[in-house]
Amino acid sequence: MSAVRPRQAFLWAAVALVVLPGIPSASPLISKSYSYFTIAGRTAEDLDNELSRRGPLTKSTGFRHPGATEIKFGGEITYLETDRRCSVGEVKVTLSTKIILPRWKNRSQANGSLGVIWDTLAADIKRHEERHAEIARTYARTLEATLRDLAPASDCTQMEKRVSETTRRIVDDHDKEQLRFDIIESKNFDARMMRLLKNRAGLTD
Repeated sequence: MSAVRPRQAFLWAAVALVVLPGIPSASPLISKSYSYFTIAGRTAEDLDNELSRRGPLTKSTGFRHPGATEIKFGGEITYLETDRRCSVGEVKVTLSTKIILPRWKNRSQANGSLGVIWDTLAADIKRHEERHAEIARTYARTLEATLRDLAPASDCTQMEKRVSETTRRIVDDHDKEQLRFDIIESKNFDARMMRLLKNRAGLTD
């Protein structure tokens, strides 16, 4: 379970040098969508094999995973040039997340125990990927606020450099946080699944 996070995903859609009045702050433009891949099988081994064979392939790991989150940052920024100073004008960060989840087509024919295992696993996969999207939203807001608050530079060349360095730093921090989350989740997977299965079984007694 890993988010798809290309290192070069953050691209400014446009960078314009303009002389405009200041523009009020706003929130990033954030969108989220879902897509599904279908698996088949009638045993736990079948499902494991299908997830390994049909799950989304992530570039960061080179492996297929039970779920994934595609994250794309983008945006636009303008600069204000006055009195030999250059400052950030309008900043609009965009974030698009697409959560990819499995769908088991034989779920309605599953026996009770396998159905419980699948429902527990599917819910945990979705929770995991939703958290990846939440992390990305947090960093999109941080990026927009940080860029908007950058101090003026002596000229717009220097201002552009400062924006680029700030963007790179925050996106790097985002990538590290996503990786940290994956490592923690991976280490805790077995214990978490056992706890979730016990809780679900308790609810059905």
